[in-house]
Amino acid sequence: MQARMKNPAVILPETLQALLAVSASIKDRGVTENTMDLVHLRVSQINGCSVCTDMGFRKLQKEGEKIERIVGVSAWREMPYFTEAERAALALGEAMTRLADRPDAVSDEVWNEAAKYYDEKALSALIISVAVDNVWNRLNATVRHPAGASWN
Repeated sequence: MQARMKNPAVILPETLQALLAVSASIKDRGVTENTMDLVHLRVSQINGCSVCTDMGFRKLQKEGEKIERIVGVSAWREMPYFTEAERAALALGEAMTRLADRPDAVSDEVWNEAAKYYDEKALSALIISVAVDNVWNRLNATVRHPAGASWN
């Protein structure tokens, strides 16, 4: 696969800086980096973003995450490897990514389960993280940025 063009955020460096600043602003806000990374991987799988799926897998692997959990993200509901808090974060990430799939895009059930494990600051960080993940996925999928390719 060959990219149609460079990533738009690289062509417009102010956009890249803004996206990186948003991502930096949500660090250490009550959700572990590992949970954020698992959600990022799942959101990227749903969106079919090869770059983010590949990067997410490699980051989790480099950080020492068990292969069962990395591979299991795609079927997290049926896998025994995730905590209830991680499941709540994954469900929220999926609901936010698949807004058009249900009449009640982010149901009270999904919201209330996430709110059991995360306070407003942590929920805010999780919501913003998923939103940014979706932005990156859409940029990469649209220009067909291939996994393993440089950003230039």
